[in-house]
Amino acid sequence: STGEILAVNEIRERNRRIVNNYGITLRYNSRSGTHNMYKEFRDVTLNDAVQTLYTDMAGRHRARFSSIQLRDTKIVPAGVRALKRSGDAEACNN
Repeated sequence: STGEILAVNEIRERNRRIVNNYGITLRYNSRSGTHNMYKEFRDVTLNDAVQTLYTDMAGRHRARFSSIQLRDTKIVPAGVRALKRSGDAEACNN
């Protein structure tokens, strides 16, 4: 289908001093096919977490900005048990 973009508004965080864990579900195209992925980032704002995601995907998976589609973003509750990967749990302890 075709559509028209009417407006683009950036949503800003109310309190930029609180660090949250953000869970991001994404889909990206690589040379071998299409992959679904879930990643968690610890950052101050959702915009910073998404920027970190793009940088991480470019470094680890050689995925370009245009090949990444964000499916869902959410704030993951605080605590080590909420994190799915042990590498992210080490970042929370610092």
